[in-house]
Amino acid sequence: MGRMPTVRTPSRQALIDHLIRTRIAGNVATSRENNLEHYRELASGNRYYWLGLDLGDRWTDEDAVLKVMTERCGVVADPAHRSGQDTIDPELTVDALDRMAVVLRKAAAGKQRVLLATGHPGGLLGVHLATAAALRAVGCEIVEIPGDLRADDGRVLQMGGVAMVLRTAALVHTHSPDPMSAILDAMEREGRPLPQLVVADHGWAGCAGQRGIDATGYADCNDPALFLGEAEGSLLVTVPLDDHVAPQHYEPMTAYLLSAAGLAE
Repeated sequence: MGRMPTVRTPSRQALIDHLIRTRIAGNVATSRENNLEHYRELASGNRYYWLGLDLGDRWTDEDAVLKVMTERCGVVADPAHRSGQDTIDPELTVDALDRMAVVLRKAAAGKQRVLLATGHPGGLLGVHLATAAALRAVGCEIVEIPGDLRADDGRVLQMGGVAMVLRTAALVHTHSPDPMSAILDAMEREGRPLPQLVVADHGWAGCAGQRGIDATGYADCNDPALFLGEAEGSLLVTVPLDDHVAPQHYEPMTAYLLSAAGLAE
């Protein structure tokens, strides 16, 4: 389990065209109203939107959050734009993939311990499965999470080297940092070495970065915390994208990432 079907690695321009066509970037489905509401909630101190990071009182100005999101994600810069369409700049998406590839290449060269996790199994699971398989193939240790862990009213489990939450019979969409915290706490209790790198999204990535672990993450334009974390140095890389389009649409992006990292088959 893990390797995606063979997909031809696109050129940078071909990938940008694909991201726009599938609305992973460009004119995305997430509305301007939703984006601004989330920026406002983060700035007001609502920790749900901090995604496991401790932002303190450093981001209490909604306009400052918007400025970072314009620079790092590509949302519309004009603060007077309050409704309708918002955007993710596909150039910034590919730039971030290139930065993530550098991190993955370093992990592969050092045969690092890597933990992969997702709170977006409906969209990003395939990306993480393929990354886990590629890193394992070159000798990285894909961290096996401790057993019998619970968080977010569900069970924390692992498939194909990727951690996620199962509630009843369904994989859970969650932004919470609690599942990652449960994993790291259990590893510490067992005296196991923590991951050297976490590749995840949202609260899973934010929690790891907050605890001083090298972390990279994927985040949508309505989830500013990881972009602020990268701006402050808590995360190595945050890749801007719509995190819930049809799973197969991420395959060219994943092929590009793994090729850039020297991990393509």
